[in-house]
Amino acid sequence: KGGKKKKKPSNNKPLMQTKNEHKSVVLKIIKHYQEEGQGSEVVQGVLLGLVVEDRLEITNCFPFPQHTEDDADFDEVQYQMEMMRSLRHVNIDHLHVGWYQSTYYGSFVSRALLDSQFSYQHAIEESVVLIYDPIKTAQGSLSLKAYRLTPKLMEICKEKDFTPEGLKKANIGFEHMFEEVPIVIKNSHLISVLMWELEDKSTVADKHELLNLSSSNHLEKSLQLLMDRVDDMSQDIVKYNTYSRNLSKQQQQKHQYLQRRQQENAQRQSRGEPPLPEEDITKMFKPPQPPPRMDTLLIAGQINNYCQNVKEFTSQTLGKLFMAEALQGHNN
Repeated sequence: KGGKKKKKPSNNKPLMQTKNEHKSVVLKIIKHYQEEGQGSEVVQGVLLGLVVEDRLEITNCFPFPQHTEDDADFDEVQYQMEMMRSLRHVNIDHLHVGWYQSTYYGSFVSRALLDSQFSYQHAIEESVVLIYDPIKTAQGSLSLKAYRLTPKLMEICKEKDFTPEGLKKANIGFEHMFEEVPIVIKNSHLISVLMWELEDKSTVADKHELLNLSSSNHLEKSLQLLMDRVDDMSQDIVKYNTYSRNLSKQQQQKHQYLQRRQQENAQRQSRGEPPLPEEDITKMFKPPQPPPRMDTLLIAGQINNYCQNVKEFTSQTLGKLFMAEALQGHNN
């Protein structure tokens, strides 16, 4: 649910820290999901723009076409290059500055997203990934966030050292994996005027829906997904505990074996016999394979994301309940 197969960027390099985004890009992303996204189906696309001083400005985008694994002849990189070449011919910003992806109830922290963003960020230093949440947006609040991999995580991905020792040495936790980039959405003056007019024409009944005290199934679904990821985390903890016990048991066996060898050699030396030949201990006691810890970090990051979503939703609902209680008390 966190993403499709790994996307490969075309290699052109633009340099950022704050991100400006044109309203047309947001509308194209929303339109893409409405046309091709269904339920948990993920849609993805390419972000185009340019770097202005310390800002990354996203001015255009285009979607990845829907295709199956059976479409072996489809070349994603070639498709992206042809699209950007066509945009350049009509004098539209064509620099590749990242990609976007929809999410299902905030379920986007996955190995697929990590690998894709690493490929983009490794090839294009300032690239970002935009995460669009259509379910939260449908409730009246646009949910669009931009993320990048932290420098620590980039180094780990370059070295491909995802062992417990490697992650411990890098001192990285789930909170140090992704960094959020602030977004500023810009409208033309005409669009701003149109939005104000539409706001004035909206009916009073529609505005009253904001005071609805009933909770939708959003909270229930978020809690269900949270429980599923907690179960995944508990399974990973069991695997790691099993690995730790096996490693400790093997260390004891290795220590006991060395002690027996020393005793036998001491006895042979007292009898005037030559010591036993040296043996390769590493071949006799092969250490157990440690479980990959990167998946555990991603699960922890997704659990944290679910918790943030639940916190935001419940804070709004509780705020309305307290307000209704105060109004009721005032009327009485």
